Amino acid sequence: MKRYLKKFIGVCLAITFVLFCVNVNYSAIYDMPNSIYMTLEDLSELNEEGVFGKFASAELSENIFTVGGEQKRNTSLLVKLFGIIPIRRVEAVVQECQELYIGGIPLGFSINTQGLIVVGENEVSGRGRGKSPFKTGDIILSINNQKIEKPEDIYNFLNEATGDAVAVSILRGGEVKEIVILPQYDETTGEFKLGLWVRDDAQGVGTLTFVTKDGKFGALGHSICDYETGIEIPVQDGGIYLCNLVGINKAERGKTGEIRCLFSQTKSPNGLITKNAKCGVFGETQKSDTLVDSNLSAPVGNRMLVKLGKATIVSAVSGLREEYDIEIIKTNYQMSSGDKSFVFRVVDRRLINLTGGIVQGMSGSPVLQNGKIIGAVTHVFLNDATKGYGVYIDWMLEQTA
Repeated sequence: MKRYLKKFIGVCLAITFVLFCVNVNYSAIYDMPNSIYMTLEDLSELNEEGVFGKFASAELSENIFTVGGEQKRNTSLLVKLFGIIPIRRVEAVVQECQELYIGGIPLGFSINTQGLIVVGENEVSGRGRGKSPFKTGDIILSINNQKIEKPEDIYNFLNEATGDAVAVSILRGGEVKEIVILPQYDETTGEFKLGLWVRDDAQGVGTLTFVTKDGKFGALGHSICDYETGIEIPVQDGGIYLCNLVGINKAERGKTGEIRCLFSQTKSPNGLITKNAKCGVFGETQKSDTLVDSNLSAPVGNRMLVKLGKATIVSAVSGLREEYDIEIIKTNYQMSSGDKSFVFRVVDRRLINLTGGIVQGMSGSPVLQNGKIIGAVTHVFLNDATKGYGVYIDWMLEQTA
């Protein structure tokens, strides 16, 4: 009898364990970042939709503590099993539901780099050289503590040093390093050189994602990188410009398409770029009424509420700002910002017939679901242009704070 009782208890425990595994979404609970922005409506929807599972729910908890004799309040999102047992607590910033003006139009981007990007080596006539201490992708920040802003600065600083060793400060792999080097004398030009090709700017085309009510913009969904070195470009300053769409190179299997646009930097920019980040390009608009329609806005959708299934992207690839049907086929729980938050498939035949799917220049196209803006297009699958990646709008909005 005892043997059968043990088996029965074992089976019950196994069934209970399976029920917990099936009915508690551990990924959603434990992949939340330590701090989260949300609205009261988000909290209600999280519980109504069962995002944390059937056996788990969330509530706001307020703690009062004293620092230096002064009382302070801290709000947390507390996830509980059966509404009783606490299993995860994260800091919560409760805010009003934010509305964003919807983008979708192509923009020209022009960035002046903070420093000079090393793109290759240059021959110096008259003297042999050993192995260069510089690497492609290094960013030259200063020489002898004098800030470098344009290529001519290198010429001026080296020739002021008249051949003496100089200390060159560079940014490499996110770390600032110092290289002490003896400049080379070029017998042909009579000048001292480092023997490098450098670049101080970058241009490209992408799509506007949103403009906030106070005039801040987010675009592109991923960083602007140097096309030769692949490094993320540090911004000194830059601008965004309205584009004229002149054509489309349709995507084909194994071949990335693109929208072809022209923009002029001789005109005043429609916005000033202040940040080039992993999840987009950000700044302040100068002429927001030329970028967005004040009648086209949408509330922000929390990333934890993004669902598999129907959604739309907004794009002006046809010459008009239109919505195109897509299907979200995978979502990722992310503890930190990333430009591959979810995967989608284009199902709208109009867009497939026009472009073949997602093409270069569409990065930044807003993604809408259930009337809310939830993210932006970032990348396309090289072997299937109807599939692409998107970034959650939360990550982009954090960069405008």
